[in-house]
Amino acid sequence: MTRMGNRPVPVGARRDVRRRVRITTSMCGGSAAIYAQFGDWTWAAVSELCGVDVYSARTPGGAPAYLSFYHYEVRGDETITPRGLTFGDVVDLTSQCFDLGSESVLTLHRVARAGTDPGGPLTAREYLEDPRPGCLYVLNLNRWITRDRPDSNENLLVSSPVGFAHQHLPRPPASWPVRAAARQARNQGGFVPDPVPGYVPAAPPFEFGYDLDPVRDFNGVGLVYFAAYFAIADTALAALWRSLGRTNRQFLHRRVLGQRIAYFGNADTDARLTITVRLLRHEKEAGDEIADIAIREAGTGRLLAVTAVDLREPE
Repeated sequence: MTRMGNRPVPVGARRDVRRRVRITTSMCGGSAAIYAQFGDWTWAAVSELCGVDVYSARTPGGAPAYLSFYHYEVRGDETITPRGLTFGDVVDLTSQCFDLGSESVLTLHRVARAGTDPGGPLTAREYLEDPRPGCLYVLNLNRWITRDRPDSNENLLVSSPVGFAHQHLPRPPASWPVRAAARQARNQGGFVPDPVPGYVPAAPPFEFGYDLDPVRDFNGVGLVYFAAYFAIADTALAALWRSLGRTNRQFLHRRVLGQRIAYFGNADTDARLTITVRLLRHEKEAGDEIADIAIREAGTGRLLAVTAVDLREPE
């Protein structure tokens, strides 16, 4: 059983989760806040649809089980973007989970400005083949993990918590290449192939050093926060922009039409990272750019995450 308000809801009794949400000041601004909020919506949807309280999940042995982020994808259009949401906006949210077995779960969200949601069930086909105009889509592939040692973030083990129900969820189509895309990105060190038809380098590859910040980059259980990776990548991207003579104000007002990030590891509090940025520009469409970013642990070269950002320069 899971709970909706004060009423128990049997597992499988709900097909999806729908709610109207007002964007508050803590949900937007900066590089991480809105992505953190999308992630919170994923944890809430899994809690409501899968019969387990994600925030207090435990393995059969009693160790904490964490619903970690493995692949994170956001896709908007010219009318609604993740960075375009600001405090005071009211949105209609529809969330659907998909069955990937006992150790993973796939969650899809549709976000539309209040009163413009197209209605109807949220399906894989809609996301893959027929996205609705005026809608923002958020896709999260999450894996249950637990620590190998309580004093380290380097070795995280796949786990399955007690009470996690998934068999009643719809199965994603076999053609949905989420896991394959993450594996390919890991193998090639980024999402974006080289070369990309129609795009040319906007600058030489840019390398940036970053010391993990224990004040900002870690969550409440001492792991590098999934949303911090968005800010870490943007810190390097902003440095590249400045090296090209662009201003901080231009960076603040950039438009992000879409972003993908895949997570491959975590790091300890004293780790130093090396971030490599490839910035590509469209040969014909002014202001159309793609950033392909790889985040590695400096001492070992261990690949922690890769992300690709579909950018538009501010008008």
